[in-house]
Amino acid sequence: MAYKITEDCVACGSCAATCPVSAIQEGEPIYSINDECVECGSCAEVCPTGAIKAPE
Repeated sequence: MAYKITEDCVACGSCAATCPVSAIQEGEPIYSINDECVECGSCAEVCPTGAIKAPE
């Protein structure tokens, strides 16, 4: 799992709607990315708060 959702997440759902493999789940209080992630970066591109970070 390369991408990570930080505490800056506002749970808007943009990332989950964009993920081509449905690797993002709703959670409390933020969303999370599971092992199905293919590291395409589409979630990070649509995140309005920049809460999704690529690996360092």
